[in-house]
Amino acid sequence: MEHNYQPLACDLYDHLEIACMHRYRLLIELVDGNSLLGQALTTETTASKEEYLHVLTSSGEQRLRLDRILAITPQDAGARFGRVLLNRPGC
Repeated sequence: MEHNYQPLACDLYDHLEIACMHRYRLLIELVDGNSLLGQALTTETTASKEEYLHVLTSSGEQRLRLDRILAITPQDAGARFGRVLLNRPGC
């Protein structure tokens, strides 16, 4: 069962945009305790205002709802930011 979407704080969304722009490889920690490695591709906002991060993993492209992501950590040398917690309430 899906819960109502909780928007990401605007300042945190900027980190995702930077990750996509530079195609960073990210360690993505999910709120359910799982994690995955993937290359940031793009973000998406649906008609119902849910937001997603699209990443390319070893098993193909995945679409991750932003309120299911606990934190992202770039794995690329020289990344413009370090680990970012994304589990704050929206703007």
